[in-house]
Amino acid sequence: MSHVDQTNDHAAEPLPVSDTAVDSEVLTDHNHKLYIETVGCQMNMLDSELVVADLRKRGYELTKDVKEAETILFNTCSVREHAEHKIYSSLGRLRYGARKNPKKVIGVMGCMAQKDQKLIFQKAPQVDFVVGTGQLAQVSSLIDKARIHHSQNQRSRELAVGLGRKDGKHTEITNSFQSYDPLRDPEMRPSPFQAFVRIMIGCDKFCSYCVVPSTRGPEQSRSPREIASEVRVLADQGVKEVTLLGQTVNSYKHTQDGKLFRLSDLLYLIHDIEGIDRIKFVTSYPKDMTNDLLEAIRDLPKATRYLHVPLQHGCNDVLKYMKRGYTVEDYRDMMQRINEILPGCSVSSDFIVGHPGETEESHQKSLESIREFRFKNSFIFKYSERPGTKAAERFSDDIPDDVKKRRNNEMLKLQNEISEEDNAEFIGRQVEVLVEGPSKSAQKVTEDSNESLAEQLMGRSNCDRIVVFDGNPRLAGSLAQVEVFDVTPTTLIGSIVTKEYQHNPGSSLPILQ
Repeated sequence: MSHVDQTNDHAAEPLPVSDTAVDSEVLTDHNHKLYIETVGCQMNMLDSELVVADLRKRGYELTKDVKEAETILFNTCSVREHAEHKIYSSLGRLRYGARKNPKKVIGVMGCMAQKDQKLIFQKAPQVDFVVGTGQLAQVSSLIDKARIHHSQNQRSRELAVGLGRKDGKHTEITNSFQSYDPLRDPEMRPSPFQAFVRIMIGCDKFCSYCVVPSTRGPEQSRSPREIASEVRVLADQGVKEVTLLGQTVNSYKHTQDGKLFRLSDLLYLIHDIEGIDRIKFVTSYPKDMTNDLLEAIRDLPKATRYLHVPLQHGCNDVLKYMKRGYTVEDYRDMMQRINEILPGCSVSSDFIVGHPGETEESHQKSLESIREFRFKNSFIFKYSERPGTKAAERFSDDIPDDVKKRRNNEMLKLQNEISEEDNAEFIGRQVEVLVEGPSKSAQKVTEDSNESLAEQLMGRSNCDRIVVFDGNPRLAGSLAQVEVFDVTPTTLIGSIVTKEYQHNPGSSLPILQ
C-alpha cells in the first residue's frame, strides 16, 4: 500500500502574528460564522468536534446555514466512494458563491483530503486549503492564511498533509493528536451526556480494500494517563458515557511506567472515574478479541455488553482476498468465547457485498453467517474500488452493480428479520436505559391526532439497543428503567417504570417516582 509523504508546494507553517494593521483587519473582517459538514465514522465526528472547539476559542460561531457562513469546512471520508461524491457535490454547489464573496474561505480536511490532496484543488478550484488527518491543529492558521490571500485577490491553495511510515512523521502526528484532544466542544457531541475519546490512531491490518492505513497512518496508542485525564475532564463537564475510539480499538497497547497496558487494563483504569456511568469502545478486530478483555467487560459494571466486531464476509476465500487475517472458523471461536464469558452480549458486524471474487455461493455463505451468529445489527456496504488499495491493484471490480444491489438487499432483509426476532425476546422485560434526550420523532406532529410527541424520549440499553418511551425530558442524562412492550427491527418500545414509595409513613397516599 502506498503512503503519503509531506507535500510542501505551500508550506503550512503556523501563521505568524501579523506586523501590519492591514493583516489584522483582514483576519477579523468576516462574520465569524462557521459551517462544518462531516461524513464518515466516529473518528471523523471527534475530529470535527476538536476543530470546532479550537475555532470557538477564536470567536467563531456554528451555523447550520452554509449560505450564511463565511468559513466552510468539509470533514471527509474515503472508505466509500459515495462519501466522496457527496463532498464533491457539496463543493460544487459552493463554486459560484465562493467567487461572489471574497470573504468566504473553504477548507477540506480528513481522509479524502489526506488521500487526494492536489486532486481536490483540480476538481474544486474554489477550495482554499486541504489539511490531512494528522495536521488538524493547523486548520485555524490555514483559515487565516486564506483570508490574507483573498485580500490580495489570490487563492490560497494551502496543502498540509503527511503520514509517512518511514520519514519519522508518526511522532509528529502522535503529538498533534495528544495535544489536540483536550479541546472539546459539547455542541458537536452525540448528546450532551456522551463523548468520544480517541485512545489510538491508525491501523496496521492492511485489508486489501481499505484506505485507512494510508489516510490515518500506522497504529499508535495514546498514553493511559492522558486518556484517564481526558475522561475526568469529560466527567466534570457532565458526560455520562464515553466511547473509546480506534480503527482496531482492541489492538490497543501502550507501555507506561514500565507496565504494558492493554484495552482491558485501560477499562479498569477509567472504570472508577466518578460521574461516568457507561464505557463503550469501537471498532474491534476479531483476532484481537482476547479473553482478558471479555473478562474485564464481565467484571466491570460500567462496561457495556456490546461489541462491534466486523466479520466482513462469511466465505474464507473472500476473507483471504480481503487479507482480513482470520477465517470464519476463527470468528466462530471468538463468538463462542463471547457467549461463554458474556452471555447476553450483543454483537454487531460489518459486511461487504460484491467484493471481487465473490460468487453466488460465497454470498450465500455470508447470509448463513448472519443466521448463525445472529448479529444485533449489521452495516452492509456494496464494494467500491478505492484507488491506492491492494484490491484495486490486484482485482477487477467485475461484479455488476445490479448484482451488488440484489445481494445487499437480501442481506439487509435477512438481518432485519433476525434483529426483529431477537428484539422480540425483550418484550415484557425491563432494561436499563441511558436517556439521551428526545427521540427523532419527538418534535413531529402525528397526522391523525395532530398531537405533539415532544415527550417521547430515546436512549440505549446496556447492550446498545435503541429504546424509545414517553417520559419527562429532564430525565436526559440519567439511567432509567424501561419495560418493553413492542419492538421493530431497530428499536425497543417501552414505558418507564415508576417506583411507588411513601413520602410520609403516616400517609395513605403513595407518591410515584
